[in-house]
Amino acid sequence: MRYYIIAGEASGDLHGSNLIKSIHEQDGHADIRCWGGDRMEASGAKLVKHYRDLAFMGFVEVIIHLRTIFRNIDFCKKDILAYKPDVLVLIDYPGFNMRIAEWAHKEGIKVVYYISPQVWAWKEKRVLKLKRDVDKMLVILPFEVDFYKGWEYEVTYVGHPLIEVINHERQDVPVARITEKPIIALLPGSRAQEIKIKLPVMLLMVKHFPQYAFVVAQASAQPDALYKELIGNEQVLIVKDQTYNLLKQASAALVTSGTATLETALFGVPQVVCYKGNQVSYWLAKKLIKIKYISLVNLIMDKPVVTELIQDELNEKNLQVALERVLADSPYRTELFKDYEALWQKLGSSHASRLAAAAVIDIAFGDKQ
Repeated sequence: MRYYIIAGEASGDLHGSNLIKSIHEQDGHADIRCWGGDRMEASGAKLVKHYRDLAFMGFVEVIIHLRTIFRNIDFCKKDILAYKPDVLVLIDYPGFNMRIAEWAHKEGIKVVYYISPQVWAWKEKRVLKLKRDVDKMLVILPFEVDFYKGWEYEVTYVGHPLIEVINHERQDVPVARITEKPIIALLPGSRAQEIKIKLPVMLLMVKHFPQYAFVVAQASAQPDALYKELIGNEQVLIVKDQTYNLLKQASAALVTSGTATLETALFGVPQVVCYKGNQVSYWLAKKLIKIKYISLVNLIMDKPVVTELIQDELNEKNLQVALERVLADSPYRTELFKDYEALWQKLGSSHASRLAAAAVIDIAFGDKQ
């Protein structure tokens, strides 16, 4: 079978790579073409376009890059038609992928959506488009099943793919020591624009915690120069393609919102969630988005497990207080670890990629079986 897979950011590349491996294991004749990153390519897919050329975040930033986005969409449609896939697999990345899903449905191409767009956060009526355009929706967050049921849309919960990834890392991958000092990990994101905004604020903590080594997790798609310019003369280490190795050694972490908050929690690292964006984009998001929390940890647990410092709250004083709190031996820290354990239990299955691949293959074969 021929599979065309589209992911538009670093987390999609990770989950897409494991999906590709599982497809190859279950379909020995699989031919896979993708938009994604280095991991997806290394897993056995022909990479058409890298996510570093696709990742635009925030309302204003998307508007600025509309011409590029529409060019990419047009190119993607032509490439799909030329490839003639048996199934199209879309991984998150809704601004792009929902447009492709609508077009593919009209073209009679089977569509599987793996990792649901966050329609539960804003513009819920997009569910109607997903019901119309997507042949199979595979969700990874437990509460999404009930959300979609409320819209009379039957979806399949496969478990969260990070469970299998982090289980493997924790059990089978040895730690490569970065430094002998206790570590505070800085995870400022994977996109250049978010790194430029959040990393300088995170770096303000270096002078307040001299007993710790501060280590920045460099995004694989970003150049060394970006980090060196922002870090300047600060005594800070940088590691590339070692985020999980870093988290296994960290005493605490400052983490940008997104998948990294969940990864940090699953490694059992106390964290402070940091979010700051374009003022106009944030104002628009606040008007439109309905969710109570910005971090996946808090959303899944439906309570404020980890501290979130958002927009103007993300400043030197607040960040120092929050970091001191997660480092201190206190009832808060004890409760945090209990909540992290409960999070593991909530996410359940450690076979998400295998289950997702089986569903994708089933749709691909369809009446050919």
